Amino acid sequence: MAGIGTAHLRDGSLLRVEHMHVEFPVGGGRKVNAVTDVSIDVMEGETLGLVGESGCGKSTTGRAIMQLPHPTSGKVIFEGRDITSLSTEELRELRPKLQMIFQDPISSLNPRRKVKDIVSEPLSIWGKKLGSSNGPERVRQVMEDVGLDAEQVGDRRPHEFSGGQCQRISIARSLVLDPKLIICDEPVSALDVSVQAQILNLLEDMKTRYGLTLVFIAHDLAVVKNISDRVAVMYLGRVCEVAGADTLYNRPTHPYTAALLASIPEPDPSVKPNAGGLKGELPSPISPPSGCRFRTRCPNAQARCAEEIPVMREIEREHFVACHFPVDAPVAPSESQLLAAQPV
Repeated sequence: MAGIGTAHLRDGSLLRVEHMHVEFPVGGGRKVNAVTDVSIDVMEGETLGLVGESGCGKSTTGRAIMQLPHPTSGKVIFEGRDITSLSTEELRELRPKLQMIFQDPISSLNPRRKVKDIVSEPLSIWGKKLGSSNGPERVRQVMEDVGLDAEQVGDRRPHEFSGGQCQRISIARSLVLDPKLIICDEPVSALDVSVQAQILNLLEDMKTRYGLTLVFIAHDLAVVKNISDRVAVMYLGRVCEVAGADTLYNRPTHPYTAALLASIPEPDPSVKPNAGGLKGELPSPISPPSGCRFRTRCPNAQARCAEEIPVMREIEREHFVACHFPVDAPVAPSESQLLAAQPV
């Protein structure tokens, strides 16, 4: 069966994922097709937003890039090396350059350890090999960079902090080894709206200060627009559209992307809800639809959609879509919709 294509991938990228599949057995010879034929790339210094409904496979994609879990098939090329083929020891040697910030900041931290020990643990493992001779000073500096006073909070434990403060601790832990790429797996979805803005601003500041490249996973469309250079939209394990943030939000071309944007509520009680939003339930990843996986909910679906997997193609410069019948005249969300949806 033909794959979805790699026309949207660019040469010279820091991270390049090619035809990645992640499957989980569920018994009875069945399997969950969590990620199917995903191909994405990220240039150095770029932020790639990965967006879609809950259950679309975006978090599994992020974890599989980290080899947690190891992909069922496909390639994950980082700095020119396919890390899926590395031995356990070779992968460990690469770990300092690849870090991850998890969705739930509290459960991702060891409740029995002090904050200073949580942040310094990566240095205790890798500091000597990386030539870091002043671990305590490095930990203090990183904690101050993320807005934490090392003297005041270093001897406290995670349960003594709010969700936003715990996420700052997680960010400090990810930065202490000076990585090149960080996977941000919905890092603000568990936080209050006002705290979300603080963490997003912090990530932007850290990206500039540390020269980071980010993969930012989220289901909040406004958040993704504000922080991303490019956006990849996923549906039921597949990437269906890739474009620059402004292009994708102003001219969504895949019917799924257009429906997601139409689902953003208008902050005006006199305006009727948009009828162009998503309808129906997400199909089971155990038995996904044939052909285009969105066809069971797509208003443009035709017979060809059930028979043939759409190939990723360029419809305008740096704007790629995998759809047989893309939207001709999409309606972008209004500025008030995006402003109402974004953190304040």
